[in-house]
Amino acid sequence: MDPLAHTLFGATMAEAGLKRKTALATATLIIGANIPDVDAVAMLISSDYALQVRRGWTHGILALMIWPFLLTGAMLGVDRLLQRWRSRSGRRDRAPSASTRNRNPNFPSTSSHSPPMRPVTLLGIAFLGVWSHPLLDWLNTYGIRLLMPFNDTWFYGDTLFIIDPWIWLLAGAGVVLARSESWPGIGGWIVLGTALTALVVSADMVPWAAKIVWMAGVAAIVLVRWTGRHRHSAQPIAFGLLMATVLYVAVMFAGARLTSMHARSHLSADGVEVRQVMANPLPARPLMRTGVAASPTHYYLFEVNWMRPGSFELTWDPVPLEPPDRIAEAALRSPDLQGFRNWLRFPVYEVRRLDDGWRVYIRDLRFVYPEQQTSPGIGMAVVDLDEELQVRRVR
Repeated sequence: MDPLAHTLFGATMAEAGLKRKTALATATLIIGANIPDVDAVAMLISSDYALQVRRGWTHGILALMIWPFLLTGAMLGVDRLLQRWRSRSGRRDRAPSASTRNRNPNFPSTSSHSPPMRPVTLLGIAFLGVWSHPLLDWLNTYGIRLLMPFNDTWFYGDTLFIIDPWIWLLAGAGVVLARSESWPGIGGWIVLGTALTALVVSADMVPWAAKIVWMAGVAAIVLVRWTGRHRHSAQPIAFGLLMATVLYVAVMFAGARLTSMHARSHLSADGVEVRQVMANPLPARPLMRTGVAASPTHYYLFEVNWMRPGSFELTWDPVPLEPPDRIAEAALRSPDLQGFRNWLRFPVYEVRRLDDGWRVYIRDLRFVYPEQQTSPGIGMAVVDLDEELQVRRVR
């Protein structure tokens, strides 16, 4: 999932009650919910290197056991530094104002008005924050290597689109209501809400019905905040929205499983032996799925409303599932494609003769169509080879 979804999910867990369990709980949950994505720095080297390392070591079981301890140690260090700073500033015995306590429930652990530092509790909260990250990442079709560094197998939940506006709306609402008591906070939420609304409304792939629901949801948040009805129930509201987020994910997970069942049922009725199915979620369209079903010999691209099994239909002629020939294999050996090669899930290879060599199209049917020539995002590589099958260019 995107960093905003991770951040809002961690913040919502805090506002749902965990921030009252120990000092620095909110910061720990938000940092923990994002810390495995430290591997994003690989993008500074190259996009292929990023594919090679992303959602690997930092997202694997070993790192997931280590991150909470490192994070807890760091937060305990921060707490000590804050106590020293407050002591030197003469603030140790100065009680915070009511407005300050409302804005910052993690205010000084030395204050009687906020929870004290509880290291064991903080460690448990760090585990919750860190482990929420791979759970959300597993839910989409990009994949995650949960067993790294022991095994680099990719796992896929095929449940949520990688950028899901309903996660933003549900997880963000409780945080907005709890964290909009100051003018800077209100201004920040207005900027973020405006930017996200512009993104949702301007996206061609988002249907108009979803755009209207999004704007209605944003308007509801503004109305509740304006009337102030949330002031004495911010925590129950946040908890309810957290449960609504979990319920939404559960429904989408069920939709993915039903999509797979529909695909297997329809294709099996036509005599197709289905070995694998991907149920691809669509942005802001929770009931609709596209997908790929793989038999021993072909890929089958389809579309279905998982609430209506009879809506299943193939969207492309069966695509031959063939291993790469010697020319495609030469392209795959390019040093600039090792990350992409390891990440492929439903690969299709197309070889074209050029005047002075070969051009190889490598497509992953998760993200591109069988005959697509270019791709603005991930899922496709084009490799030019000379007559001796040496790589000349990769794009």
